[in-house]
Amino acid sequence: MKKNFTVKRGKILIGPKRIICLTEETTELLYLLGEEERIVGISAYTVRPIRAKQEKPKVSAFINGNVKRIQELKPDLVIGFSDIQANLAKDLIAEGLNVLVTNQRTISEILDTMQLFGSIVGKREQTKDLIEGWKSKLERIQNDSVSTKRPRVFFQEWDEPIITGIAWVSELIELAGGKDCFDHLKTKSHAKDRIVTASDVARTNPDIYIGSWCGKPVNFDWVQNHPDWQDINAIRNQKVYELDPSVILQPGPALFEEGIDQLVQLIHS
Repeated sequence: MKKNFTVKRGKILIGPKRIICLTEETTELLYLLGEEERIVGISAYTVRPIRAKQEKPKVSAFINGNVKRIQELKPDLVIGFSDIQANLAKDLIAEGLNVLVTNQRTISEILDTMQLFGSIVGKREQTKDLIEGWKSKLERIQNDSVSTKRPRVFFQEWDEPIITGIAWVSELIELAGGKDCFDHLKTKSHAKDRIVTASDVARTNPDIYIGSWCGKPVNFDWVQNHPDWQDINAIRNQKVYELDPSVILQPGPALFEEGIDQLVQLIHS
């Protein structure tokens, strides 16, 4: 009978031994669980933890990846995220590789997905402990914001076209004590369905602007001098902020380790 585990440096490894992480959040989780030795390739956009970029080969961007390089690393599992990676996943599957792509959008789905990944590498209980800690943190933050005034928040994920935040961002804004100006769009899983106009933004009159443009810095001049936005509260009161995409736009530990804390600071500053 073929064994389904490997003994490596005195440690029994259960599950896949050579994992490619096409996005950052899985890399961060495996490091938190002490399972980084399984990772044999990562996304070039990985910044968390800092060690990963120094230690692991970079094999992909976000939409595209080096299929030949991934094959050479002989992974027994490739993990990706989002329908945006569908074509890359298809190419890898066509080469006979095992590929797992998840499409989580809500906080609940994110936590469930991390539990799945933890179980895959034999760290079910450790992952559960992490998740329970994050849940408790979110509950404390939510309780602390119950009696506070809820400022209207416009979260911008992209500039042209203007795209507002994904579901988990909207949920975190509410937990942090804000009111998402476009919360009616949070159930839209595709970015193209969360496109709004500058006039739409002006009509909501946000008290706070938070930009997190995936892959590039916010152009504050563009935001502050937009002709349609000169009369909104956020501009008049200079409540225009930027939030690092690495802590808010990736569905993983960073949301709970740093993202939510920074949201609270910006919303209640």
